[in-house]
Amino acid sequence: MLQTIIYVVAGLGAILLIYGVFLETERRQDAVFLIGAGCLLVYALSIGNLIFTIAMAGFSLAALTEFIEILLGIHKCACHDVECKCSLHKAINKRR
Repeated sequence: MLQTIIYVVAGLGAILLIYGVFLETERRQDAVFLIGAGCLLVYALSIGNLIFTIAMAGFSLAALTEFIEILLGIHKCACHDVECKCSLHKAINKRR
């Protein structure tokens, strides 16, 4: 029974990571990445794969860090596109 739950959590994590790629709102994308990577981290810990565990822990930490930066307003957009559609530039353009 526990193994089935872990497989469901892993499947949910994989789906969320794929879904997160298509999200345009960066805050929502980071939240989805955090949850998806967390689900896959649980799976990695359950199978005892060190490399997969480290990868998912790093991915979770990166998504959490960026999500917190966005919430605190200290996130800097990495895109250099003049026609940027990221949420940070949308907010800046609305204020102008």
